[in-house]
Amino acid sequence: MRPLALTLGEPAGIGPDLALALWTGRDRLGVPPFLLIGDTALLAARACLLKLEVPIAECQADEAASRFATALPVLPLDQAAKAAPGKPDATSAACACTAIERAVALVRAGKAAALVTNPIAKAVMRAAGFAFPGHTEFLAHLAAAPGASPPRPVMLIWCEELAVVPVTIHVPLAEVPRLLTTDLIVETGRIVARDLARRFGIARPRLAVAGLNPHAGERGMLGREDEEVVRPAVERLKAEGISASGPHAADSLFHPEARTHYDVALGMYHDQVLAPVKTIAFERAVNVTLGLPFVRTSPDHGTAFELAGTGRADPSSLLAALKLARRLADAEAPVAR
Repeated sequence: MRPLALTLGEPAGIGPDLALALWTGRDRLGVPPFLLIGDTALLAARACLLKLEVPIAECQADEAASRFATALPVLPLDQAAKAAPGKPDATSAACACTAIERAVALVRAGKAAALVTNPIAKAVMRAAGFAFPGHTEFLAHLAAAPGASPPRPVMLIWCEELAVVPVTIHVPLAEVPRLLTTDLIVETGRIVARDLARRFGIARPRLAVAGLNPHAGERGMLGREDEEVVRPAVERLKAEGISASGPHAADSLFHPEARTHYDVALGMYHDQVLAPVKTIAFERAVNVTLGLPFVRTSPDHGTAFELAGTGRADPSSLLAALKLARRLADAEAPVAR
């Protein structure tokens, strides 16, 4: 069995804590085998700080699954991470970046089944010269074929009860109307429909598209965007054979009965759809990147510097990310490399 490739994330954050905790609970929690890409010395020191007995086995991907039962399989990095818990330093960015690069290379080479990423600290990465807005854009860059443009990634936040996609993501709310276009909504819907079919096994995914304005604009009384931008996008998706509906009033889109009528909700801005899913499953939600040529999941939280090294970090979201990555990787048909 190919293992999952799990990155260390920000060395001073809770990524190392979560990985160590899940390995210790691997049998009880049903943790799928993973290969952790990171600094061995830092992991050993963090395990000691947390009073966890975790034997570490430095190994390659093809050994990870067989070693997982008795030791934590770790692919060591060239860069050592000296950062103390909660105190990122200059070593954080280099170690986190290299871990991502190595993990993607393993997945792209077919040596790992899927990629699971622990959180990174954008400010730390940017201060070290990281040239990408965030984790996802870097992954798209690494996924690009030689000489080709990067694929367009789409963020899906998933839990068993609800799956949501924000069409615009980390942008000021005041800029959303300007950035929102019919083409953007259509392109997002296509990627969502395709990946829900091929990876989640939903033959004809049902997309519920939320309106931008209250009550989806009340036919133009509360803003023209829903009639002039969102509705034409829904009609184009339907014309392409995608099961799309909307624009729907977002305030009545997320109650239990409404959720039975769709497989994923597309919102026009970040908080419109992330607030409902985090209300329902704050500790269990998973960030899934659609649009990449490989499966990538991540816990839906940040580095939580204040919890690093304390033993109080909750591994539930990382556990859900590992389990979902295994499920999606197993469900996806093999692709030519």
